[in-house]
Amino acid sequence: MSTVEELGYSNLDFNQIVFPKLGIDVTINPTAFTVFGVEIQWYGILITVGLLLAMLFGFRQMRSLGIDPDRAIDAVIGGIIGGLVGARLYYVAFNWDEFSGDLLLILNTRSGGLAIYGGIIGALLVGGIVAKLRKVKLLPLLDIVGICFLIGQGVGRWGNFINQEAFGSNTDSLLCMSGGRIQEWIASNYNAMGDYSIDANIAVHPCFLYESVWCLLGFALLAVALKKWRKFDGQIFLMYIGWYGFGRFFIEGLRTDSLMIGTLRVSQVLAAICVVASVVMLIVFGFKVKRMGSDYVLYCNSKESKELLAEADARLEAEYQKKLARKAKKEAKATEAAESEETAAENNTEAKQEDENNGESD
Repeated sequence: MSTVEELGYSNLDFNQIVFPKLGIDVTINPTAFTVFGVEIQWYGILITVGLLLAMLFGFRQMRSLGIDPDRAIDAVIGGIIGGLVGARLYYVAFNWDEFSGDLLLILNTRSGGLAIYGGIIGALLVGGIVAKLRKVKLLPLLDIVGICFLIGQGVGRWGNFINQEAFGSNTDSLLCMSGGRIQEWIASNYNAMGDYSIDANIAVHPCFLYESVWCLLGFALLAVALKKWRKFDGQIFLMYIGWYGFGRFFIEGLRTDSLMIGTLRVSQVLAAICVVASVVMLIVFGFKVKRMGSDYVLYCNSKESKELLAEADARLEAEYQKKLARKAKKEAKATEAAESEETAAENNTEAKQEDENNGESD
């Protein structure tokens, strides 16, 4: 394999990122800007953008699946909080040596340190509990959530690009990349210990890019499946689990910073379990629904869903009418005030005219 220097790039700056064979050379500081002394990281900005795009898509789809968005918003907020906490705790649990000496470091997530699987687990647990409390049907909600996860993951992975993390082993492929931070990390964690199975001077796989493309492609496919191929509640979520797990299994095999238990890559094992479990459940539930025939009713077509949506529509209509009433009352007051001012002006004019007439008589 050719070294980065042989490909035309030498002495990379710490924040410099290159794709030698594509001729791409950019320098990006992970800190986007500073507000009142607090550094705002691109990592957090991109996660937020992914989250907002996911919510925008998700809330537009809820009614078509029979879900009242007003009820679901509490579950979504709970899922977001649970996802962030779960992602951090998962990462900390498998990197405990890094945090055991200073527990306050657990709270510092601005430079990364969030694990996708932990986020998914946390979001499902907390969001599922809140959905139960708010009487939101979980399976159709999960169908939307699965697609939204792919949006968030596809966009959020670019935070790994800016931080120069989540990269893979050495490669000479067209998409190979390198960077100052990447070289330093490999030199410190591998080469300094005499391990040259990964060479800091040779470009690496851009695993963040592979996963981002895989997730966004999955989003496009599942968005179509949601409209055209959905046969039972929960089907799209199972497809998400299988799609993401399948891609992650192979991408994780390339990475150099995997969370490990002994010699096993945790994420790779979980990915394999997810693929097998999703395929089995898709087959089992698919056959079950097929046997039930017309006896199976999607939640969006159920009496409960229609009643809840009717209640939501009635509530929205009542709020709209109240808004119109407040607006009409405000306009009436404004009209009354304007008429009073007009009357006062006319009275003043008449009084002046009368004074002038009296003056001429004198």
